[in-house]
Amino acid sequence: MLSSAHHADVVIVGAGVAGLSAAHQLINAGVTVTVLEAAACPGGRMATERIDGFRLDRIGQLLSTSYPELRRTPGLDGLALRPFSPGVLVHSEGRHLRAGEAGSARGALTAARALASAPRPPLGGALDQARLGAALGRIASMPTERLLARPERRALEALAGRGLPQRTVNGFLRPLLSALLCDPELTTSSRCADLALRGFARGRLCVPEGGAAALPERLAAALPPGTVRTGVRVRSVSISSVVTEDHGEFGCRSVLLATGARAAAGLLPGLRVPGFHPVTVLHHAAPVPPLAEPALLLDADRRGPVAHTAVMSEVDPTRAPHGRALVSSTVLGTPPPAGDLDPTVRAHLTALYGTGTDDWELLAVHHTPEAVPAMPPAHDLRRPVRVLAGLYVCGDHRDTSTVQGALFSGRRAAQSLLADLGIRPEYGPVPLPAAA
Repeated sequence: MLSSAHHADVVIVGAGVAGLSAAHQLINAGVTVTVLEAAACPGGRMATERIDGFRLDRIGQLLSTSYPELRRTPGLDGLALRPFSPGVLVHSEGRHLRAGEAGSARGALTAARALASAPRPPLGGALDQARLGAALGRIASMPTERLLARPERRALEALAGRGLPQRTVNGFLRPLLSALLCDPELTTSSRCADLALRGFARGRLCVPEGGAAALPERLAAALPPGTVRTGVRVRSVSISSVVTEDHGEFGCRSVLLATGARAAAGLLPGLRVPGFHPVTVLHHAAPVPPLAEPALLLDADRRGPVAHTAVMSEVDPTRAPHGRALVSSTVLGTPPPAGDLDPTVRAHLTALYGTGTDDWELLAVHHTPEAVPAMPPAHDLRRPVRVLAGLYVCGDHRDTSTVQGALFSGRRAAQSLLADLGIRPEYGPVPLPAAA
C-alpha cells in the first residue's frame, strides 16, 4: 500500500514553466498534484544566478508582452515585465539606427520609418521603408490560421521571397529573427518565424523584473505548499506510478512528463529528440553604462560573435547593485574557443557600443549546448501531448521553442489529461501588469 504522502492524482516530472503551468491548470480543476524536480530549485532553463549583487540569466530568453499565455496562466498576475525601450537599436556601418517600439500595425510602420530616417540609410530609402512597413503591418494583423496556411520553408528562404530588398532583410529582419529564435542561420520553419515576427510587431520585447527565474518562481510560489518537491530525481515512470532514486515510489492516476526533450526521451523511449540551438551568454560589469537607454542592440553587420547585447541594468535596475552597470551579451551557435571567447566578445562590444571595454569585469559565462529546441521545416506546432490515457508529455519541444510555447504546452497537456479524467475546467484570463 502506498502512503498518502506519496500519492496524488497527477505526478508532474519537471518544474520548468511548462510543468508549473500544467500544475496550475490541474489544481484549479480540483485535481491533486505533486511536482518532482531533480534540481535544487524550480525553473529549468529559466534560471538566474546571483553574484555580488548582480542577477545573471543563464539563457536570457526574450519575452513579448503580446504572449497570450502570460495573461492566461494563473499565478502570473503579480509578474512585472521590464520592456526594452525603444524596442531595438540596429548597429550598422558604425551607427545605431533606432527601430522604435512596435505593439501594433501602426507601431510596426513607425519602426520601419525610423529605420529609414537617417541620411544614407543602409536599410534603404523611402520605397524600402514603405515595403518594410507594409510587411510588418500585414503580419501584425494576420489571423493565425492564415499565417499558418503560408507555404512552409526555411525562414531565411521565406524572407527572400517576401518582396523586400536584401539590405532590409540582412540589415533588420535577419538579426531580429536570429535574436528571437536563437537561430543565427535562420534554418527555423518560416511559420514559426512568422509567429515570432508577429509577436514582435504586436507587442514589446521585455524581460521579467528580477531575472528570468522570477517567472517560474512566481508560478511555484502560487501553488499550494508542498506541491513542488525539489532534489527528487526520477528513475522510471508508468501510468500509475513514478519511481525515484532516493525518495521511493509515488503512486498516481496519471503522469505528466514536463522535462526537456532529452530527459523525457530517457524516461519514455520512443519520444523524438530534436536538434538544439546552443546559446552562450556573457555578463560583464561596467563602471558606467555604455548605452544610457534600455534598448536591445542588434548587430546587422555580423562582424563578430555577439548577436545581440543590452545594458540590462538600464532595462531592469534590480539586476545590478547601485552604481554599477550590467552588460549581457548573447553569442548564438558555436562560440569561439574558451580562451578566446571573452577577448573576442570584448572587441566586438567595443565596436557595437563605441567605447572601451578593458575595465569591464567578466562576471560569468553561461554556455548551454541544448538551450533551444530547433524547429526546422516541417515543424508540427502542436505535437501530441497525450501518449496514452494516463501518460502525457509537455514542454517547448511540443509547441514552439519559446516561453509562450512552453506555457501553452502545459495548458494543452492539462486539458488533455482532464478530458481523460472526465473533467471540463473553465479558465479565465489573468491580467499582467508591465513595469514602468
